[in-house]
Amino acid sequence: QVQLVESGGGLVQPGGSLRLSCAASGSIFSIYVMGWYRQAPEKQRELVATITSGDTTIYTDSVKGRFTISRDNAKNTVYLQMNSLEPEDTAVYYCNAWRKPGWNYWGQGTQVTVSS
Repeated sequence: QVQLVESGGGLVQPGGSLRLSCAASGSIFSIYVMGWYRQAPEKQRELVATITSGDTTIYTDSVKGRFTISRDNAKNTVYLQMNSLEPEDTAVYYCNAWRKPGWNYWGQGTQVTVSS
């Protein structure tokens, strides 16, 4: 079992920055692929970025060059640095930990609103 707690969301103006954090507990953090997903109103949840235990990263096209995912295995924490935020980035952002089928865990989500 893994428990995930996100923090760092909020209201930011277009062009601004936020850093999301996700603290994990309950299992061996380093073995999991960690990810950030988001869900905007009336839309399906979508992948934002993932990072493996070996620090290989994947980003969805719309955030490439603007967002950076990282992890600190010593702190059991994964981060999402979001720069040059756009109104289209407004969503609830969810942290995910995945190891294999049946080992898939979600946080409760944190709201990010980009608006002037």
